[in-house]
Amino acid sequence: MAKVTITQIKSIIDRPKNQKLTIKALGLGKISKSVTVELTPQIAGMVNKVHNLVEVKDI
Repeated sequence: MAKVTITQIKSIIDRPKNQKLTIKALGLGKISKSVTVELTPQIAGMVNKVHNLVEVKDI
């Protein structure tokens, strides 16, 4: 699997609860926080759900 870096670029204030929980599950929570993970189908689905709040870069 490919590794990707996911960076939160927008706040979760005034977002639906499911988007807030998805951000927490990805290990994010503050703007500019980044995590490096393997791009599994589960992670890809989470990123798709919050695509407007995060930025994804391939490593």
